[in-house]
Amino acid sequence: MTQAPASSSRLVLPGTLVLAGAGKMGGAMLRGWLDAGATGDQIAIIDPAAADDMQLLAAEHGFQIHPDASHLDSAAVVVLAVKPQILDEAAVMLKPLMAFQPLVVSIAAGKTVADLVAVFGDVPVVRSMPNTPAAVGRGITAGFAGPGVSGNQRDLATSLLGAVGDVVWLDDENLMDAVTAVSGSGPAYVFWLAECMAAAGRELGLPDDLADALARATVSGAGELMHQASEPAATLRENVTSPGGTTAAALDVLMGDDGLKPLMAKALKAARDRAREL
Repeated sequence: MTQAPASSSRLVLPGTLVLAGAGKMGGAMLRGWLDAGATGDQIAIIDPAAADDMQLLAAEHGFQIHPDASHLDSAAVVVLAVKPQILDEAAVMLKPLMAFQPLVVSIAAGKTVADLVAVFGDVPVVRSMPNTPAAVGRGITAGFAGPGVSGNQRDLATSLLGAVGDVVWLDDENLMDAVTAVSGSGPAYVFWLAECMAAAGRELGLPDDLADALARATVSGAGELMHQASEPAATLRENVTSPGGTTAAALDVLMGDDGLKPLMAKALKAARDRAREL
């Protein structure tokens, strides 16, 4: 595995960037590209049901939103940001663009490089898995470069994916489902942690608003501390845990034989297995 930090350099595109699917994740990536210096005349969106905020963004930055690929006469890279369940439908829509031999960068969960080549033909494919913190530029994306992806194309994919956070590259595509379980689905686990902490606080007598505020600020603040710190998570945990203190009492429960670790392992295995099914 290799890691590239979030890109802070200006995004340089070799030609038209086509985004297929401008939902939450596609839209987050698009905003990251615009912030990184991409211009509207370099970008085309294919989305037959683009939301109002995307229409406003298009008007502001001057890119076009198309219902299909029939109006496009070039494509250097196609970013596939559609749900995996509609991949075959999207492939029919995008098929004309494959004549330009674009780099295809897919964020469709569970769809392998072989799956993508089967529907798009013999084009270079990068399979990737971002996560929702991309919406605030703090995501992390794992990528796998399929056969035929050149060094320059991998660098381009790093720039595109790095516009919304860190990028890690996998040498083994089989690890992608585990990545999905840990980081792709992971933000939901953290949000649930905040919900559970707030609920527990209410049971201890805290008013609803106060319990919610304390839990939310604690989870987000601890995340930012871990982001900025050079120490591993275990060291940060130890730093806040006094022997025999209140934190230690809570961790005795969370770190018990039936505590958070085996439960998290069970949850992540369920997510990985579901990714394989998709």
